[in-house]
Amino acid sequence: MARIPFDSTPAAALGANDASAQAGATHIGFVLLPDYSMIAFATAVETLRMANYISRQPLYRWTVVGSEPGACVASNGLAVASTGNAASLADCDMVFVCGGVNIRNNTTDSLRQLLRHLAAQDVAMGSLCTGAFALASAGLLDGYRCAIHWENLSAIGEEFPKVQFSTEVFVVDRDRITCSGGTVPLHLMLHLIRARFGAKLVMDVSEQFVVERLRASNDRQRIPQPECIGPGYQHLTEAAEIMAANIEEPLPLAELASAIALSLRQLERLFHRYFSMNPAQYYMNLRLRRAQELLTHSSMPIMQVTVACGFQSSSHFCKAYRSLFGHSPSEERRRHGGAAAKPRAPAWQKHPAGSVTAIRAA
Repeated sequence: MARIPFDSTPAAALGANDASAQAGATHIGFVLLPDYSMIAFATAVETLRMANYISRQPLYRWTVVGSEPGACVASNGLAVASTGNAASLADCDMVFVCGGVNIRNNTTDSLRQLLRHLAAQDVAMGSLCTGAFALASAGLLDGYRCAIHWENLSAIGEEFPKVQFSTEVFVVDRDRITCSGGTVPLHLMLHLIRARFGAKLVMDVSEQFVVERLRASNDRQRIPQPECIGPGYQHLTEAAEIMAANIEEPLPLAELASAIALSLRQLERLFHRYFSMNPAQYYMNLRLRRAQELLTHSSMPIMQVTVACGFQSSSHFCKAYRSLFGHSPSEERRRHGGAAAKPRAPAWQKHPAGSVTAIRAA
């Protein structure tokens, strides 16, 4: 297994290792769960490193803590070494939980206890990729808006009704900073850097990373992807957004067309031009893909999935599902039985130096 050396003191590259130089730096903690997203973590921490490099000052320092002994293994099999333990996270200004695949199984009761303890110490809490699941299951997102990777949005949104899940790329809501996956953490960190150190530093960091556009927090994670863009494209995206927002109770197509100031005939022409299907087919596929997300990323009973995706009968749902995916909803659930599997043994308790008990004693 490959290992990536990791230095928790970014100012080392600047020759500023003394405690006084580090004292004023914003301290950010990263909790890496098993199978975490390497790209989400790397883009976040590299943005902070570049801010230090360009400013020639230790603006940021970071601590990395994993829930497994030794190195923290990402979903791609590469590993990063922990640079601290759970007790050291209490010194952070903000802590991000970085998740990835198998987030449900990799979120333990001990982790939830740790996160609650940090939040009680007034540490700002955040997440990258699917890490918002850990915060939500710890009760730390109740009453907050938050972002999570689009693939998990539907299933996790159904599970935590007190949390306002958003399709935005990242959300900063008071002391909760949540972010979707991929390269979006880079844009989140640039947003935080700009808020504290101004636009000039953000422009310089963006130039170093060859980032052409800084994404705004309200940018959408997913948009329709036709083969080309031309006249009527904006109407198409508006129609797709309205469909996605009305899954449980699908809108009549005439009402949908009226909402975007088009005739039904115009709407049909747009969908045929860009997607080679009519609006009803696109809407049906959208609902069925939502059902697939719920079946693979939640433990909702199939009947509840049927209702949540706007189907009046289980027979109609099963027939439509099999037509699109080639197998039944029950077969889909069996293929992804891990969604409701029991979580692994709490790893935080395996190492006294990183346990919640150690924090309380610190």
